[in-house]
Amino acid sequence: IMKPMPVRFDLKTLHIPAHSAEKLLSMKDMDWNDFLQQICSLLDSVEKNTGAARSKLNLLYYLCTVAVHKEVASRLMSSQLFPVLIQQLRAATSWDIRAKVARVIGLLALHTSELRENVPVSEAIIILTELIRENFRNSKLKQCLLPALGELLYLIANQEGKKEHPRECWVVPLAAYTVLMRCLREGVRLFHC
Repeated sequence: IMKPMPVRFDLKTLHIPAHSAEKLLSMKDMDWNDFLQQICSLLDSVEKNTGAARSKLNLLYYLCTVAVHKEVASRLMSSQLFPVLIQQLRAATSWDIRAKVARVIGLLALHTSELRENVPVSEAIIILTELIRENFRNSKLKQCLLPALGELLYLIANQEGKKEHPRECWVVPLAAYTVLMRCLREGVRLFHC
């Protein structure tokens, strides 16, 4: 496993206030929802040109920096942002954006302490599995997508283990384990993009 490169975002081109994790946690619900709505709108925008794609990547870099805070990660994971990230994973035209979305998802999964049952984690696992399978010969893409898949699987296992009477809230398709095992057999080195 290789150490990920440090993430830096450009404050001047962020298009939203670059609140710290502490500031995000102290926000009132209305301000938090407005902030999330801004992020989701920016992520939903179409990358019509390289400037728009760079702006979206910059926003994803910012999300990487705040996703390492446990309470912020848990809050973001349970918000409307997570389905938007899943949509970007599926529909983004740029593989750079898909790779950074996968990194944000992986960081959220790594740092989330409590996972609500309504979070569409299964959908994220299905899309990551499909993307890895479709691009199996591209080792660089696999190295970007596999950590997020692994973190989501670990998060689900950890959450199920915490419950007294675990029940399957999140369905993990057999294909996810098959793809993961195949990658491990072939000796793919993992790192976050």
